[in-house]
Amino acid sequence: MENKEQQVRKLYEQLISAWNRRNAKGMADLFSKNGESIGFDGSQSQGPEEIFSHLDPVFRDHPTAPYVTKIKEIRFLGEDIAIVRAIAGMVPPGESDIKPEVNTHQTLLLSFQNGKWNIELFQNTPAQFHGRPELVEKMSAELRELL
Repeated sequence: MENKEQQVRKLYEQLISAWNRRNAKGMADLFSKNGESIGFDGSQSQGPEEIFSHLDPVFRDHPTAPYVTKIKEIRFLGEDIAIVRAIAGMVPPGESDIKPEVNTHQTLLLSFQNGKWNIELFQNTPAQFHGRPELVEKMSAELRELL
C-alpha cells in the first residue's frame, strides 16, 4: 500500500500526465468540487466543470507543449492537507530543448476527502527572475537533466 507521500506524488504525476496528453477531462477530474486552477497567464477556473471548459478549447485549438517537471518539496500541513512545490519547463512541439521563457513554479494544495486526494489549488507562477538571468539558466539546466 502506498504511503501518503507516494499518493500525493502520484496525484501530481497524474495531473502532469493529463496535461502532456492534452486531456482536459483527465486534469479536471483531479480537482475537488471547489478546486481552483490558476494558469501561467493568470487565468482562473474553479471546479472541475469550469476547469474542463477552460482547458478543452486550449487543448483542441493550440499545440500545447508538454511539461518537464521536478518536485522540489512535498509538505504535510496535517493528516489530510498537503502542499506540493515543483518546477516545470516546457519543450515546444517539434523542438528538443526547454524554452526558458516559460519556466514556472508549480504549487498544489491537496486535501484528502472521501478516501482520496484531490487538488484544491493548482497555480503556475512564471519563473522569469527579472534581472537575474543566472537563475533562469540554473532552473533550465536542472530541468534539462530530466530530458
